[in-house]
Amino acid sequence: MSKRKVRRDSYTSVSPEDAALIKGMLKRGDIQSDIASFFGTNGGRVSEINTGRRHREVKPAPPEALPPPGLYLAGRSALKARDTLIALRELIDDALKTIDFFEMLRDE
Repeated sequence: MSKRKVRRDSYTSVSPEDAALIKGMLKRGDIQSDIASFFGTNGGRVSEINTGRRHREVKPAPPEALPPPGLYLAGRSALKARDTLIALRELIDDALKTIDFFEMLRDE
């Protein structure tokens, strides 16, 4: 009988870059379940990084590179959406200034 190969799902893997962020968040005192939620993984991956079972060689990210602390109800997608909305607001503000400028020229 042949041995069945165990496939590791990509959603459970953590990149070295993310491991550095996780270590930084742990050092800051973030709760493991919050960190797991932010990265869209389970708490076991965070625990493995915390105990050194995985990514032992990776150093913690510096505090200025970390996401804001707190509950991560929607994960990283919420932060990406926030950044996108901020960029869109800036574009809209610039467009409104341009429209105001041309309306002012038209009214002169």
